[in-house]
Amino acid sequence: MSDPAPRGPLEGLRVVEFAGLGPGPFAAMLLADLGADVVRIDRKGAGSLVPRSPLDFMSRGRRAVDLDLKAPDDIAIARRLLTHADVLIEGYRPGIMEKLGLGPTECLADNPRLVYGRMTGWGQTGPLAAAAGHDLNYLALSGALHPMGDPDRPPPPPLNLVADFGGGGMMLAFGIVSAVLSARSTGRGQVVDAAMIDGCAAMTTLFHGMQRLGMWNGAERSGNILDGSAHYYCCYECKDGGYVSVGALEPQFYAILLEKMGIEDKDQWPQFPPSKWPTLKARFAEIFKTKTRDEWCALLEGTDACFAPVLSLAEAAEHPHHGARSTFASLFGETQPAPAPRFSETPAQVARPAPDRATPTQDILREWEASST
Repeated sequence: MSDPAPRGPLEGLRVVEFAGLGPGPFAAMLLADLGADVVRIDRKGAGSLVPRSPLDFMSRGRRAVDLDLKAPDDIAIARRLLTHADVLIEGYRPGIMEKLGLGPTECLADNPRLVYGRMTGWGQTGPLAAAAGHDLNYLALSGALHPMGDPDRPPPPPLNLVADFGGGGMMLAFGIVSAVLSARSTGRGQVVDAAMIDGCAAMTTLFHGMQRLGMWNGAERSGNILDGSAHYYCCYECKDGGYVSVGALEPQFYAILLEKMGIEDKDQWPQFPPSKWPTLKARFAEIFKTKTRDEWCALLEGTDACFAPVLSLAEAAEHPHHGARSTFASLFGETQPAPAPRFSETPAQVARPAPDRATPTQDILREWEASST
């Protein structure tokens, strides 16, 4: 009889997650989606910091235990779990885990192979390390927020996708897996200091290079090819109030866009110089308002015009392309984004829905062979 197929490429990886909000839980979800065994430590008595419901999709794939981290006996239980874990994830302010007796010094002494993942906004060091903040603040200080939005109004918050999940959770998960690979070859774990401010800054590398090459005007909030100023790289309202996006950066794709839009005098619609963009953008806006979103989809979707409709969350889950790829899946009876990326040999299989109750701590200790008896 053949061995059962693995749940994902990270099957066998044991992760202890200290309950938090935003990027830390997102990193834990990514690891759990790919097969890691993630156990979340929730606050005993004060109530869970996150909702305990199968509808809390970002908590999927793990179990939860209740511990009072102010009680010595429960701290001892946490340390026993961590002795048998590969990874720790925490998102408290700098110094909190040390005050609890669960800092890197203690945990790495107990388990030298442990990867100690720390998620903060400003980082473990620096003059802002102890200050409160949120996604928008880290995005602002990194320089990533400044170019976004129309130049005649303040930059808009791009949800909390960039700092929390891109610069935070994604970077933490990447750092953890990198450190696990190192630990497996060297036998030594380490601390991963993942700061949202660092992640946001790293994601602006392209624009720093473009600025040095004279391809980006960093002083202005307009006139740049990717900031919505170009008429061929932005969104437009349609006749029915829906929106569409066009991103025809390359000349050959721009030519297709013009053709599909019914524009024949192409010499009057140059891609450059930027001084012509405002006028051409206004003319594009007039054209896009002559048809409904669905009518534009019929003309442009699936072509090399670099086009897509702007869909709501509910609409996105129903789009045929997502259906063909199972980008959204019915997991435990609820439609939600499926694990990503895809693996040919070790496809991810979400093990369980978000916890709606605590798992008895002794069950986890026995399973992880961490029981003291």
